[in-house]
Amino acid sequence: MARESRELLLVVTMFVLAGLLVVLVSWSRSPSLSPDRASWRLTPGVANPEVTQETISSTICVSGWSSSIRPDSSYTDALKVEQMREYVRSGSPSDFQEDHLISLELGGDPTDPRNLWPEPRARAEEVDGTENDLHAAICSGRMTLAEAQRRISQIKHTAG
Repeated sequence: MARESRELLLVVTMFVLAGLLVVLVSWSRSPSLSPDRASWRLTPGVANPEVTQETISSTICVSGWSSSIRPDSSYTDALKVEQMREYVRSGSPSDFQEDHLISLELGGDPTDPRNLWPEPRARAEEVDGTENDLHAAICSGRMTLAEAQRRISQIKHTAG
């Protein structure tokens, strides 16, 4: 093989290997996640075992029940800072609300970190209305607890 051909083959091989390296590095990085969306891996959502379809009339459909199980802000404030690092969120903690993926009024677990995440405050306020509507649908019998939990999980994991 002529010297020029070997040199050309070497240059082409180097470009191909460099391209493969770029592809491998980009695949190894975590996908970028919209700040408005919860991570399925970090925050899959966890239901409160005390809340079932059979117990809604003595739990979530009782006025004030959600407030009675809400965790102390010292717990959620510390968790928010930790989860902001995990989510690679920048900004001040005050820009985020440590929100329940499955809200307490929809039967979400109050303290399990897999049900809490740093949601941008503006987005959290937007979703509150949807949570209220789903809560009303559960307590009026128009929707099952499981369906409402599925819907809010879908919204928080995909809308963004």
